[in-house]
Amino acid sequence: MPWALFDTKLGRCGVAWSDAGLTWFQLPEESREQTEARLLAKVEGAGTRATPRATPAWVTRAMDLARAHLDGRSSKTADLTTVPLDLSRITPFAEKVYRELQRVPAGSTVTYGELARAVGSPGAPRAIGRAMATNPFPLFVPCHRVLASNGKPGGFSAYGGLVTKERILVLEGWRPRTSSLFSTANATSDAPPRYDVAAARRHLAASDPVLGAHIDRIGDFTLTLKASEGTFAALAESIVYQQLNGKAAATIFDRVRALVPKGRAFDARTVLALDDESLRGAGLSAGKLASIRDLAARAAAGTIPTLAQLEHMDDDAIVDALTEVRGIGRWTVEMLLIFRLGRPDVLPIADYGIKKGFARVFHRGARNTVLPTDDELARRGERWRPFRSMASWYLWRAVDS
Repeated sequence: MPWALFDTKLGRCGVAWSDAGLTWFQLPEESREQTEARLLAKVEGAGTRATPRATPAWVTRAMDLARAHLDGRSSKTADLTTVPLDLSRITPFAEKVYRELQRVPAGSTVTYGELARAVGSPGAPRAIGRAMATNPFPLFVPCHRVLASNGKPGGFSAYGGLVTKERILVLEGWRPRTSSLFSTANATSDAPPRYDVAAARRHLAASDPVLGAHIDRIGDFTLTLKASEGTFAALAESIVYQQLNGKAAATIFDRVRALVPKGRAFDARTVLALDDESLRGAGLSAGKLASIRDLAARAAAGTIPTLAQLEHMDDDAIVDALTEVRGIGRWTVEMLLIFRLGRPDVLPIADYGIKKGFARVFHRGARNTVLPTDDELARRGERWRPFRSMASWYLWRAVDS
């Protein structure tokens, strides 16, 4: 059975075909070699290193359509459904599901339950899931557009899992149902926190009059959530900023970003392709380089939560997941929770600025230079729940003022 490989911005892809149509579409694996090996394993009679025969025009067109789609070009208009598919080995039920799924346009999604109802089998969402897991034509039969009933991404069997699924969805113009500072739409603009600021301020003043008086002295709550291109980019920036003043860190991070080829996203795969000498030349220390390498490897493998996953995870789960990365501790994740995800109830106990601000607000007179213990800060912070993020911001302002 003939086959061919081709490159896209997502990575190297592959196709196999018969006279009736495509028999397999291969999304990128971890390496180009692994992509080829995976494709060959699915191509009947290809052998271990078979040479593909001449590619017919309709297959070339299919590859061009897939390349344009994964490169972010013409994703709204390129009609992937016009590519013939060889359905001879597909069950009648799966064929019905695939045809219905091809009706879901780019930028839209459908749940397993909705797809089951659309094919007249409302009690068969698990069967729909099996059809998605065994889909030999991903992208052409857009199984990445199928979500769980709660809006979560669900599963995806391609390499990279939900990372790959979400990258394709975002290329198509999809956005999570809940607002996210990691979405492409918000990548260049900041936004206000996503909780009731007025209610939070009233709660803090009522539960802690001392803090309330300090809040009145400082005035308006002006925190804005910092935008980012994605989880990887946000964490990489946090690693660069560790133990440096803001200006120096920003300079180094800008140099690192400048290493990314024009037109490429600042993502894990792109950074993995950069050599150590270039990254060190941008100003990264050996320790930070090792941390960013570890982060990139994990993100490319799909073990770093994506924006959609983060939206549905609680704070402690996010801390547990991200502190697995070399060089990322609890404090770094807490900064992400407050300033990027807009979580309302985060109190960074170990933060020096928080402790210094606490001393100025609550330790009057000569004692305002005595920093509180972790226990003292935590006990007082119980009064501020569920808006400890706002309390933290006002404690930082005590140091600024």
